[in-house]
Amino acid sequence: MTARDRLPDTAYPGRWWHALDDGRIQCDLCPRDCRLHEGQRGMCFVRERSGDAMVLATYGRSSGFCIDPIEKKPLNHFYPGSSVLSFGTAGCNLACKFCQNWDISKSREMDRLLDRAAPERIARTAAAHGCRSIAFTYNDPVIFAEYALDCAAAAHAADLQTVAVTAGYIHAEPRREFYAAMDAANVDLKGFTEDFYFKQTGAHLRPVLDTLEYIRHETSCWLEITTLLIPGHNDSDTELDAMTRWIEQHLGRDVPLHFTAFHPDYKMTDIAATPPETLARARRIGLANGLRYVYTGNVHDTAGGTTFCAGCGARLIVRDWYRILEFAIDEHGGCRECGATLPGRFAAFTGSFGSRRIPVRISV
Repeated sequence: MTARDRLPDTAYPGRWWHALDDGRIQCDLCPRDCRLHEGQRGMCFVRERSGDAMVLATYGRSSGFCIDPIEKKPLNHFYPGSSVLSFGTAGCNLACKFCQNWDISKSREMDRLLDRAAPERIARTAAAHGCRSIAFTYNDPVIFAEYALDCAAAAHAADLQTVAVTAGYIHAEPRREFYAAMDAANVDLKGFTEDFYFKQTGAHLRPVLDTLEYIRHETSCWLEITTLLIPGHNDSDTELDAMTRWIEQHLGRDVPLHFTAFHPDYKMTDIAATPPETLARARRIGLANGLRYVYTGNVHDTAGGTTFCAGCGARLIVRDWYRILEFAIDEHGGCRECGATLPGRFAAFTGSFGSRRIPVRISV
């Protein structure tokens, strides 16, 4: 083990905080603005006051590493068919009642974090397994931003790409540095009303919309959006119409949008799973409002998973869930029928990683 593989022996210093006049310190990472006395942790549970400073309790610790298809993030226009080394830590700065990864994101047990790995070791492992990118996912990487940024630097040094799968709930100052280090992001737009955000996630809609606009217009980070459709909560025609119109007007028609199926979990076990027709209806609304790339997810829906050329209508990438069945673009994203360029990040296609999920142990 080299010196660069060693993790710090003491708590890792956190950033983005300031002292208050009343003796508390305030975390400035996300809009929750948690104000902490000695020994207290923020709502995310991983940012803690220790003495007169903020520390990150989960630096270098992970709930597990897996090699996934990039389509699982989901990213459909970012090196399709490639594999990505994915990992997360514990905790979250949102309180979604419908969380699909609640055992990780809502965990308050640090003994769940079985793997310990320095950023350079993670990057070497990803490269050794033929991954094109590293994804910070499973729980929101915003709350372990210091670790994610160090891993991103190691990834770029190893000629790897970086991916953030996030709810986008972050303040403007850390947002600039965070997304400057990301090559792609899938932002989870939970719904499109303040009422839904406040009641179902304990957060607010406006900061997420600000993040989406910032990524799209102020960075080179490739952006895709996911909305988990929950029957009776965020799937009305009115809300879907408003959401997709906003995306077209504020982000542009080329930002891919994924509508994915909810399954009963965490605090919403009394809600039925999303019917496939709901996803198809949402996709129709998005397309009718001018969005060019609207997908369905968490279901077998070849039509909803297919990328069509905006120029000639040809099928460019045909998918069944995470498997690519047909691929008809060149290494620059050009349609082989008409030459129109597909927005995104592309390379020579060497085959689909498919639907495999390969656990990897990394430890120091």
